[in-house]
Amino acid sequence: MADIDPLKLVEPAATRVRDPVSGRSVWLAGLLKDPKLTAGGLQIGVAYDEDHTSDDRKSIEDAIRANLVGLGYDGKVLFLPTGATPQAQQPAPPKKDAVPGMSGPGMGPHGGPIQKQKLPGVKHIVAVASGKGGVGKSTVSVNLAIALQKLGYTVGILDADVHGPSVPRMMNVQSRPIVDPDKRIVPVNSYGVRCISMGMLVDEAEAMIWRGPMVMSAVRQFLQQTRWNGTDYLIVDLPPGTGDAQLTLIQAVEIAGAVIVTTPQDVALGDAIRGITMFQKLDVPLLGLVENMAYYQLPDGTKDFVFGEGGGLRIAERYGTDVLAQIPLRTNIRKGGDQGLPAALDTDDTAGIFERLARSVAQKLPA
Repeated sequence: MADIDPLKLVEPAATRVRDPVSGRSVWLAGLLKDPKLTAGGLQIGVAYDEDHTSDDRKSIEDAIRANLVGLGYDGKVLFLPTGATPQAQQPAPPKKDAVPGMSGPGMGPHGGPIQKQKLPGVKHIVAVASGKGGVGKSTVSVNLAIALQKLGYTVGILDADVHGPSVPRMMNVQSRPIVDPDKRIVPVNSYGVRCISMGMLVDEAEAMIWRGPMVMSAVRQFLQQTRWNGTDYLIVDLPPGTGDAQLTLIQAVEIAGAVIVTTPQDVALGDAIRGITMFQKLDVPLLGLVENMAYYQLPDGTKDFVFGEGGGLRIAERYGTDVLAQIPLRTNIRKGGDQGLPAALDTDDTAGIFERLARSVAQKLPA
């Protein structure tokens, strides 16, 4: 026990617990001090201030205990707030099927309701997510953004994949964002779409070896300190999976809806289901699924279902949602992403697929 670094226990548990006073995680808010592993258990100092009610303190501590259990720590936990010495308690086991630190749909990581706020200057935030990588989520995000812009909306795209940003290449962004006199980030305009990405701030070959709190801080900064004024749709290209970036986005702002991108084969559909259930548990409306690489059209007009057929439709029916688009496997879509000329810019039937996707998304949200 003494050989375990207490920070490696406390940091991941605390980054998923929101401080109701500052709105940040309790880790980033600096509430936790000097964790120690002793013979009596894990001791954590907690620096509350006068704005923290007794309910706030209890919910924070209960959530940290639950997250520690989820991370495999089953020892006692002793919190030492200023001026108090509470009794060590055995952490309560998390509820079955619960997200660690969550207590149900629409609940925050500390057990209370998520205090979602509208992002100033943005009418609708649409999260584009996938359970796994390699399904074309960034391709869908970029082409959806451009298709919405072609329909006459003011559109932004936020690349929340800090470790693997794709938006700069796909949107042919060559410049870096600047900061205005109010110290707000000014997104780079490309093809009429406002773009921001970590890939615009670092060298393309640089590896972002960041831990969870740094990722969460970057996503918050891109959301809350960027000049999004007058944006009808902000498309957020989330990283694959159900981790820190997704939780940060959902905790920080009100999301109009989520789009899940998948491919038809069973291994991808299983991951898509996890993405769907994540948004359901966190009370985010599901706009529908996009089945990417749904088929390959042969020269004679027949369709070759390379990765299987009908998987997206079955999942959509199971979860009471729609398939917003079935995007074919086409060379011009791949080339468009690699060359920074997204297929939605064209005037052919491929662009029409993305335009129909954009109309479906817009129809599901209030004007």
